[in-house]
Amino acid sequence: MSVEPGKSLPSLASPLPTYIETDTTLRVKILDACGMTCTFCHNEGTPVVVDNRNRGLALFKTSGSSGRTSIYAATNGSTFLPSSIPPDEDFSQALRRLGENMEFTELHLTGGEPTLHPRLPELVNLAAEQGYRVCMTSNGENGARQIPACAEAGLDRVNFSVFGTTPEELAEVQHERFRDRAKAAAKIDALHASIQACLEHRVRASANIVVLDHTHIERVHRLLDSYAPQLSVRLLNSLDHGQASIDAIDELLRQRGAVAEARRLTAGASGARTTYLIDGGQRRIHVKWIRPVRLPTTCQGCRFNNDTDCQEGFYGLRLYRDRVGRYLVGVCLQRMDLCRPIDDFLNEHTSSEILRFRRSDRDRLEADQRDSTTFPPTAHSKEGNPTT
Repeated sequence: MSVEPGKSLPSLASPLPTYIETDTTLRVKILDACGMTCTFCHNEGTPVVVDNRNRGLALFKTSGSSGRTSIYAATNGSTFLPSSIPPDEDFSQALRRLGENMEFTELHLTGGEPTLHPRLPELVNLAAEQGYRVCMTSNGENGARQIPACAEAGLDRVNFSVFGTTPEELAEVQHERFRDRAKAAAKIDALHASIQACLEHRVRASANIVVLDHTHIERVHRLLDSYAPQLSVRLLNSLDHGQASIDAIDELLRQRGAVAEARRLTAGASGARTTYLIDGGQRRIHVKWIRPVRLPTTCQGCRFNNDTDCQEGFYGLRLYRDRVGRYLVGVCLQRMDLCRPIDDFLNEHTSSEILRFRRSDRDRLEADQRDSTTFPPTAHSKEGNPTT
């Protein structure tokens, strides 16, 4: 087991303020299209449509001629292909029902690449009108065109996934047939323009970047030095790289003069982060990590329920639309066989189990903080699977 990044820093010798939030976020896969071919992509658990649209269920592939990858598709039991979500009454009703029954207050748009959705501002507006705080995960490839209208529609935050800070870095993590430096440079320019669009239109922007080992320290320095402090930078360690990843994050924090400020834990889901002041207190940086959270009934007996196979734990609920227009609720990227239509999900035990678990997990976290001056959970994350 690895320790929380930064655990060895002297600044963590004394207790840190700990803030406990409750997970009320619904993640929605609004389309499958993407202009990148990252080799570690989980594609929100679904097969890549363009490579599987003419295949039977037993023949879903993890990759194909598009060069795109869905790393869990061969083993997660997915039985459907996703379709794009339109901003219509069916989607509005799905959000309303899940919001009322599951106490959701935040909608997080995912893909594929959400900025490629031709009606993205309408989706944002529909959700915002229902009272959701609307956020998005993006690689930035079309954000400069979409973000101004999305900001006007009510977009609150964009989490940018940064897979390379130079063309060489970005090209290296693409499918071997698409490792083109010029194309990678264009993608990085698009990311820069998307971040700038957020700053100009008062949409909060953050950048998630995985630190594999000490060779990745310079890429984080480049990211920090390229943008104003208004860009919130979030570091993730890599489970595959173990202690080397954690040591690299520790070293980076030392180099930036980091002083630990606070921890933030999410009750009812596995997300957590530690916040540091860096650069003489001029800006903040966050280290994101995964608490080993499992649902007490649904996860019991699962073949992936071990420290090696289950990287994400229970991270929260996801919403999909299949090719015949049904909306499906998913609880795990590695167990897509558990996806259920909304009516079935709300009428089965899993929905009530999650609500009870949120409350009990919060009670436990609050009790831990009262009874202890330190917080001991381990830190895990996997490249291509950044927490939000």
